[in-house]
Amino acid sequence: MEQLQEDFGLLKSLLEIYDQKYIGEYLNKRTPGAWCRETINRWLNGKASPKLSHFEYEELKKLLPTPPAVDQKYDFDFIDLFAGIGGIRRGFEQAGGRCVFTSEWNEPAVRTYKANHYADPRYHTFNDDIRKVTLSEDECASPNEIAANIHQLIPDHDVLLAGFPCQPFSIAGVSKKNAMGRAHGFECKTQGTLFFDVARILEVKRPAAFLLENVKNLKSHDKGRTFKVIMETLDELGYWVADATVDGSPDPKVIDGKNFTPQHRERIALVGFRRDLNVHEGFTLKNINQYFPARRLTLGDILEPMVDSKYILTPKLWEYLFNYSIKHKAKGNGFGYGLVKAGDVTRTLSARYYKDGSEILIDRGFNPNKDFHDPANIENRPRRLTPRECARLMGYDSPSGSDFRIPVSDTQAYKQFGNSVVVPVFAAVAKMMKPHIEAAIQAQKQPVKLRA
Repeated sequence: MEQLQEDFGLLKSLLEIYDQKYIGEYLNKRTPGAWCRETINRWLNGKASPKLSHFEYEELKKLLPTPPAVDQKYDFDFIDLFAGIGGIRRGFEQAGGRCVFTSEWNEPAVRTYKANHYADPRYHTFNDDIRKVTLSEDECASPNEIAANIHQLIPDHDVLLAGFPCQPFSIAGVSKKNAMGRAHGFECKTQGTLFFDVARILEVKRPAAFLLENVKNLKSHDKGRTFKVIMETLDELGYWVADATVDGSPDPKVIDGKNFTPQHRERIALVGFRRDLNVHEGFTLKNINQYFPARRLTLGDILEPMVDSKYILTPKLWEYLFNYSIKHKAKGNGFGYGLVKAGDVTRTLSARYYKDGSEILIDRGFNPNKDFHDPANIENRPRRLTPRECARLMGYDSPSGSDFRIPVSDTQAYKQFGNSVVVPVFAAVAKMMKPHIEAAIQAQKQPVKLRA
């Protein structure tokens, strides 16, 4: 009976990541003729109680992330908010951090996250909607109730990570809460935005440091008012923000992924330390160039020599994109596809890449000076990146690697990678932050000196 329960528990964990068909086919490849989707479905619904052999059980366990070594030591704890598929987490784990809390609401992204990141039930918890933690949609929740809920659901941590979505900030007028005498400071300015949830957690949990990530345009959103509110809020909460006074270009807070992988991808990184701990001296993101790889990857390094024909654009789609580009070039516009070769740096991979792949098309030798419909020429029409190549372009995999699990459809994979971060960028930021994080941890261990 205990073995049956253990088998069923493993199945339930796997179904948080993979569908029944995949698990059935996976098992059937290892013990032919014994498994299919229907068998898994009947098992799940209590209509059958198959017993896994030791071999089958061990093979299924391989579909889950590998637990860390029992005696592994961690240098600091962090939480991962708006986690996506875990790009920022990967960078901070490489620096010696341990993730103790994850929040992500998108179900397909959660599948990919859970397929690649081990969650130790002894210290890690998973949350879907962060608003359930901060009670930000409950207008009746008091500050004490909010704080108590956050303390209950989020473990203590040293670093807060958040790639929060950029929502419109409303700073005009007085909120309902303020009119009732309950809103104050940052709440009055950020209520109704997801940044509010981050700010509330910072206020309650008081981690030593944070890293907030967003698109470069966060600085110019709403004519700069959004960014101004964010920076003022972080200051009000008692945090020093790296390179806060730099406003022009180049801005060290804006980091381009092309220095790590062959993709032009600019993201803003806000690194903050608690001002009262006095550990921020000397930190600047200007120093990230010390972590640039000695040899920068080329696009050719990550491309597969052979890909499925489904990734090659159809003649109809290629003709549309080809003519669309010609039309806009004639008007003096810059719109058009991004055709790249092995030695090029790509445009930014976007979440809409699944639609037509136009921002990054791999050149297969099509000659624009020949007749478009020439049979030999049209055979050389370009192709999209494969999801595996996207994983490499974003730094989830090594140039020729395939270790990162992609348990979702191509469409979902393109969305997830297009919404993610270049992992080596944030691994470098984590390395830069680590000495200051460790200093902060030590500072908090020092006894408070009482004044005479």
